[in-house]
Amino acid sequence: MGRKKKIRIASFEKVAVEKAVGQGHCLAHTDEGPLFISHAAPGDVADIRVLNFKKKAYYGKISNLITPSPLRIDPKCEHFGTCGGCKWQHIGYDEQLKIKNKEVQDQLNRVGKQLDFEMLPILGCEEQFEYRNKVEMTFSETEWTPNPADKAAAGNALGFHVPGRFDWVADVQKCHLMPDLANKIHRSVKEFALANDYSFFHLKTQVGLLRTLLIRRNLKGDWMVLVAFTKNEKKKIQRLMEHLQASFSEISSLLYVINQKKNDTLDGLEVQTFAGDGFITEQIGDLTFKVQPQSFFQTNTNQAKNLYDITKEFANLSGNELVYDLYTGTGSIAMYLAGKASKVVGVEYVQQAIDDAHENATLNSIDNCVFYAGDLAKVLTTEFMEENGKPEVIVTDPPRSGMHASVINKIIESEAERIVYVSCNPGTQARDIEMLSDAYHLIKVQPVDMFPHTHHIESVALLTRNKDYVAPVIEEYVPKHKRIAKEEE
Repeated sequence: MGRKKKIRIASFEKVAVEKAVGQGHCLAHTDEGPLFISHAAPGDVADIRVLNFKKKAYYGKISNLITPSPLRIDPKCEHFGTCGGCKWQHIGYDEQLKIKNKEVQDQLNRVGKQLDFEMLPILGCEEQFEYRNKVEMTFSETEWTPNPADKAAAGNALGFHVPGRFDWVADVQKCHLMPDLANKIHRSVKEFALANDYSFFHLKTQVGLLRTLLIRRNLKGDWMVLVAFTKNEKKKIQRLMEHLQASFSEISSLLYVINQKKNDTLDGLEVQTFAGDGFITEQIGDLTFKVQPQSFFQTNTNQAKNLYDITKEFANLSGNELVYDLYTGTGSIAMYLAGKASKVVGVEYVQQAIDDAHENATLNSIDNCVFYAGDLAKVLTTEFMEENGKPEVIVTDPPRSGMHASVINKIIESEAERIVYVSCNPGTQARDIEMLSDAYHLIKVQPVDMFPHTHHIESVALLTRNKDYVAPVIEEYVPKHKRIAKEEE
């Protein structure tokens, strides 16, 4: 077991904060090296308490704000700085957009080594609050408190994990990123649980009846609520479900699940429908999507349409192209493009997502989309492209970790004319574009702010094939033991 890196400096005084950088941090330079500061603003002068030291850099937070930055505003949320969700809420929205736009450009310049491309201005979000269609909360027997002396007396909590701590949950009264009905629902659940002696989950001992709460809604005003319990205590489950049904007529899908796993995911669990259909539907453009509790679906529906419109525009389809949609999820982008393509081939690792994709394609009478489940690094082979045809256009929307090197190599091998790269992580997007740069030229990039007040950024990049690129001839690899055997013959 490795030793924790000893912090050489405990604090810094009168630090001048220089600029905003990735992951919701601001940067300052000290005589001891770079200092990354959470919940700071460019222009702040502050004393900083060091929390960590890694990769030759210090990480800390403000212990005393001496001179506030002129960019600062009063955060709307009382939980700002605690739950970790809205890391930029203390900065005006126009400035947030500038910060995010610059982060995308800096990553492409520095990591991607890209200098010759069109950088389009970031598309801001019309709804700066109450834009989320999904919230997931955790029940905890131990409420997080900033004062160590209060930890022994900390009570039950229903809220969000404190950053960097799986075993502490910040009790949340009101989250401004969901419509207020979500807050009324979660507060009602907590009050009922406390009044009726329901035990809350202990994240270390894995004991306690109430585990997680999932709330979803659509733009029409239908709501889904799912409560995860650790045991099938039928009477208590019945009472809580009846309480929610009687209290909130807006809930059209009321569900519960028994989760005895070591993690909170719903994968492999049988969700029980107490009332309603067990799902809600959502509309994006002309498409209708069936959204179940386990479904991956864009959490900002209105801005998702804008993201898909940009993707369609960059793809520039005439109606005759074969399109590959890599990391297709539930196939929402694939189906959004299907009307302008001859055929769309979607590939996704998660089988449940592919099952949802098939169901949604049927729901929308789309018959020119085919979907495959499996690890892209293994599915996307030469044989796969021979069977399905080589694509003219590739759309890729990978997870935050970006694309596997073998997937990048197969994209190059495909000789697709255009790549539309949709990313939720500018850093890995820039890295992957640099790996593609011999074969593809970056034309333009459109950042999209899907999640105001958070540090998250979506970015859509268009790349076109370099016409003079010639793929290197790679000799077939022969394992060492076979080479030796052949030499001995």
